[in-house]
Amino acid sequence: MQAVDTEVLNQVAAWLESDRPCWLATVVQTWGSSPRPIGSLFACDADGHVVGSLSGGCVEDDLLEKLTDGELAATEAQFFQYGITAEETEKLGLPCGGHLYIVVEPLDTTAHTRHHFEHLKQRLGDRRTVQRRVDLKHRTFSFTDVEHHEPLEWDAANEVLVHTYGPRYQLFIIGAGMVSKYLADMAQNLDYEVTVCDPRAHLLDDFNVAGVRLICDMPDDAVREHAADSSSAIVALTHDPRIDDMGLMEALKTDAFYVGAMGSARTSASRRERLEALQLSPAEIERLHAPIGLPIGSKTPPEIAIAVIAEITAVRAKRAILARERLAEVSAG
Repeated sequence: MQAVDTEVLNQVAAWLESDRPCWLATVVQTWGSSPRPIGSLFACDADGHVVGSLSGGCVEDDLLEKLTDGELAATEAQFFQYGITAEETEKLGLPCGGHLYIVVEPLDTTAHTRHHFEHLKQRLGDRRTVQRRVDLKHRTFSFTDVEHHEPLEWDAANEVLVHTYGPRYQLFIIGAGMVSKYLADMAQNLDYEVTVCDPRAHLLDDFNVAGVRLICDMPDDAVREHAADSSSAIVALTHDPRIDDMGLMEALKTDAFYVGAMGSARTSASRRERLEALQLSPAEIERLHAPIGLPIGSKTPPEIAIAVIAEITAVRAKRAILARERLAEVSAG
């Protein structure tokens, strides 16, 4: 889940808790070119405060005007379409031929609604997945805690939206060295939440990359608490086996979609022998990407960081393709 969408849900929860009604809009379908993907969120209140984005253009301004004037979703959730005519597409700054279909919900401040969004906020804060169901015809909404992310579903005939919210992708870095600084900066530009763990407090004190969560603790404990989910990538970059191996022992047992460790081929072979001696299974050790990163001939810290983030990107993309293929097989079966 993108950081901006988490921000939207957190803001909605805050508005409702402050007894401020608001609206939540979700992109449920697109046709042609679209500046924002399906599942993108936008919220606003009656005073014109907004968070999130549907188009990156003028759609947000037009929608805000329609909502605050009572033209749309005044008392119940509605399905709405943008970009039906060429004139509207040009006016709203949509890409050529682009259509944007959204569901807009008016949210009151009843205990039920407040509890609903507070639960979503808590679930995402715990890096867990939750599925939300909105039934426009029957004017109901509910949530179900789930273990895995699923693509958004919009049943146009029955006007039912099923949207799974999951945690933001995280890069968990063991070690606060120079490579970690470059990697943390690059990962944040790719919308990762970045956590750096190092038991050496003096190195964390000098880690000057803004927006990074710093944890002064042994990595095995920190991995168990903060990075055991399938939306996390874990990398060990200290070159100190006393630190790296402790983190890897736990990381290779988690659901993390990527686990890697810096070091030469010889160092990596020795590490695998140590992990085997520590009673990790062959399947667990096989998950380790070491030497870490794509083989681009990297030598300097920024080059190594590029190689690492490139490999993580490739693994994540392959994972998404396999997930889509499994979904297609289930649907066809």
